Amino acid sequence: MGGNILAIFLSRTHGENNYRRKASGTRANRRNIKSKVAQTQTNKRLIRKTNAPYTSITQENIVTQAKEQQNLVNIIFNNVFRLTIFGVGIGTIFGSVLANTDLTKPLFPKIDIPFVDRVAQNTSANQETNSSQESKPLAYTPEVSSNPEELKFSEELTALRSKFDTLRAKYPQLEPGAFFVDLDNGAYVNYNGIAPFPAASTIKIPVLVAFLQDIDEGKIYLDEKLTMTEANRVPHSGNMQYQPLGTQFTALYTATEMIINSDNTATEMIIERLGGKDELNKRFQEWGLENTVIRNLLPDLEGTNTTSPRDLGILLAKVNQGDLLSVRSRDRLLEIMRRTKTQTLLPQGLENNAIIAHKTGDIGTVLGDAGIIDMPTGKRYIGAVLVKRPHNDYSARTLIQEISRTAYQHFKWYLARPPISSNETSSQ
Repeated sequence: MGGNILAIFLSRTHGENNYRRKASGTRANRRNIKSKVAQTQTNKRLIRKTNAPYTSITQENIVTQAKEQQNLVNIIFNNVFRLTIFGVGIGTIFGSVLANTDLTKPLFPKIDIPFVDRVAQNTSANQETNSSQESKPLAYTPEVSSNPEELKFSEELTALRSKFDTLRAKYPQLEPGAFFVDLDNGAYVNYNGIAPFPAASTIKIPVLVAFLQDIDEGKIYLDEKLTMTEANRVPHSGNMQYQPLGTQFTALYTATEMIINSDNTATEMIIERLGGKDELNKRFQEWGLENTVIRNLLPDLEGTNTTSPRDLGILLAKVNQGDLLSVRSRDRLLEIMRRTKTQTLLPQGLENNAIIAHKTGDIGTVLGDAGIIDMPTGKRYIGAVLVKRPHNDYSARTLIQEISRTAYQHFKWYLARPPISSNETSSQ
């Protein structure tokens, strides 16, 4: 029995000990768990503090990207919306046009525009002509006026004639001829201007007119090449003679040298291209030039080629009035003749602001100059002077200069322009 009591006592004691140990272990475990939870929360707080900036930057980037994506979507949507509206508008307009258009009639009816119709007719006519005559060169229709303003001589300037008489008396050994005409009113002076004179290089003026006439008619091209040969190379004036035989020059260059440097070789090349002297003489007669004739090759020191002051003056007047040349060729003639190198005759009698387009002539027995003069006042007149002289008499040059100066001053003052009224001045 005592053994049983001892056994019971030991078992209870062992059980209580086990219970205490379990209770103690449970409390220890709880403390451990609380410690771990506290540590975990502490770590989380540390992590939040450590990663706070990075988290903030990442969130901002995400917001920015979201906004950009939203803006891109808005842009695409707006453009699609606008294109849709534009398409609807175009469709509406096109539909309205079709609704109001009679499709049984031409969409673009004929419009009566005379100039356009003439151009179309001329174009179709030219196409038909070209198709039937393809081998023929195109002919150029010159721009010469069909009804040129005719130059009418109004009155002879007797006062100017008297002044020329006074000048001639100073040089009894000379035989001058002069023809001047005011292109504004036709007033003129003919001072022995009909008499024939040796032409010298003034014959190159009608040759230039004939050349430009053929340019207008499409018979010659300005850029075509002319060849210098033994037959057309001639001495004295000009430098083209010194080039090798066979040298080629454009037609425009050759004609220009004929005038500005009075090149004799150039002149013969142009005469040859125009068909020769006989062909040119026929033309001169058709123009009404009574004394202008080419008889020999230049330099024609014997003076067999002839002209007259009146012939030269009438020729230049016809050119000025648009009778013989197109406007383009007339302008070209004036441009070339204004570049004449010799300035010792008519130009010496003009004031500084005057402009002259002219051509001189000089051989032993005669000296001359003819041209178109523009005064600063706007007046334009023509002057042609030829003087027969003893061989190379220098006084012929002085006489031409004095005649030119006298004529210039006469044209400047002989017709006083009416004064501008004060009312007109104030109204302007």
